[in-house]
Amino acid sequence: MDKATSQLWAKRSLYLFLAALVLFLHLLPLDTKPDRWPFPDLLIALTFAWVLRRPDYVPTLAIAAVMLTADLLLQRPPGLLAALVVMGAAYLRSAAPGMRDSGFVGEWTTVGAVITGIFVMNRIILAILSVQQAALVPTVAQLVLTIAIYPLIVLLSQSAFGVQRVSTVDTVAAGGRT
Repeated sequence: MDKATSQLWAKRSLYLFLAALVLFLHLLPLDTKPDRWPFPDLLIALTFAWVLRRPDYVPTLAIAAVMLTADLLLQRPPGLLAALVVMGAAYLRSAAPGMRDSGFVGEWTTVGAVITGIFVMNRIILAILSVQQAALVPTVAQLVLTIAIYPLIVLLSQSAFGVQRVSTVDTVAAGGRT
């Protein structure tokens, strides 16, 4: 196995480990009182940050498996949020090459719009199916916090985990499309 292949599988394993860690910390009973503010959805922010930087590190099946596991463990309707996140990641994966030149603010705006679309579609589908939902204010707070935490997740991914955006030179050298 060459170095690039071993690094690819190491980063894929790191993504799965980080997702499991986030789920573990989310399920850990640190306080018995209900939270005043909802926690940002770190799995969505982490997934989108990695999809925009290195889409090969987070294959679609891994995203689906992580989000479906999160749905089951967090007692959400199974598969709904997972499907919406997979669709959002697919859109960002296809839009990633065009966002290289837009800068971080353009990327953050695009990710914010995708996250907002996911949260809105989730609420609409649950309302159509008459599923009991959380109140609107905590859901909007979670949405805002998830969008606000995205730059920190990107910074952590780049500095601590080495998930850097592939440059155009590296893509051309590897024989890929620009």
